[in-house]
Amino acid sequence: MTTLKKNKVVLGLSGGVDSTAAALLLQEKGYNVTGLFFDIKSGGGCGRAAAAAAAEQLGIDFIYRNVSNEFADTVIENFCREYSCGRTPNPCIICNPMIKFKVLLDTADEIGAYHIATGHYADTYYDEEAAKWYIRRAANEKKDQSYMLYRLGQEAISRLLLPLNEIEDKEQVRELARKKALNNSEAKDSQEICFIDSDDNYKDFLVRHGVSSPKGDFVDSNGNILGEHQGILNYTIGQRKGLGIALGKPAFVTDINCDSNTVVLGSNEELFSREVISENNVINGISIDNNENDEAASIGIIGKIQAKIRYAAKPASASIELREDGSILTSFDEPQRAATPGQSIVFYMDDLVIGGGFIKRTCK
Repeated sequence: MTTLKKNKVVLGLSGGVDSTAAALLLQEKGYNVTGLFFDIKSGGGCGRAAAAAAAEQLGIDFIYRNVSNEFADTVIENFCREYSCGRTPNPCIICNPMIKFKVLLDTADEIGAYHIATGHYADTYYDEEAAKWYIRRAANEKKDQSYMLYRLGQEAISRLLLPLNEIEDKEQVRELARKKALNNSEAKDSQEICFIDSDDNYKDFLVRHGVSSPKGDFVDSNGNILGEHQGILNYTIGQRKGLGIALGKPAFVTDINCDSNTVVLGSNEELFSREVISENNVINGISIDNNENDEAASIGIIGKIQAKIRYAAKPASASIELREDGSILTSFDEPQRAATPGQSIVFYMDDLVIGGGFIKRTCK
């Protein structure tokens, strides 16, 4: 293999202001930056043009990769399958290790670059005693995106640069771009689901991709029928608005059962739970299939941790227990609201990400 150069870095360049500012900061530190655009739709559209223009303004090399087939087979397929099962997925969690960072590493190896980089707001940390790399929370807690990176392995984290770690706010990023008169300094933030156009919505997208959503029953926690729902695709745990049913008191979605095609409604109090069971877990980037795995065994002595049940949640004190089937039981000190199947629960030791998994169900 070509000797990898420590001053060369391949940066995921979307054409937005965050990744462009990240490239600029790396340049200022003396890195030889190559911008890499991931085309998830085949053709790239205005995103490809914006990324290429940013690379030209910065004077860096630009590489285009069409990953639309892999993205469809991995991320979109999972997105559709999860919603059809009444779960609420987070596509970025799947994309990061399986598409984005895989392509970054492969491309870096191809051109002889040691480092990879993105515009995420997070940091990395090397623990010399444990001889392991970790994703670490960003210096600015409000901007922290470490939650999104919990499934990355050692190969990715050890080579990862995150230049936006200490950025205070979005205006600071825009000011960096303005000083260089970059075209995208005032560009809008990226949309929530990158593969669904802003004039589209996820429900129509799912239907077009063959996900059926027949009407069914609203029920209470005892199974009593309360009314008719419009298909489970239209609901998520914790939802109150847009239910289309009047019960004379506030009602929230507390559960979704795709086997019976029912949506359970209840009170706000019924949304709180102390225990969360997660599956398809990783610890330090290693999949936990059973408790014979060395990384899995180590979880038994971790003790108290902090955990987040969604991206926007604050880390909360908890303890975790590895179960015989490879799932993890997280017990929170204080009940958590609306832990949602399909979303990720992420584990922290102080400010270090130690792992996480996909929420399967909750226990009161």
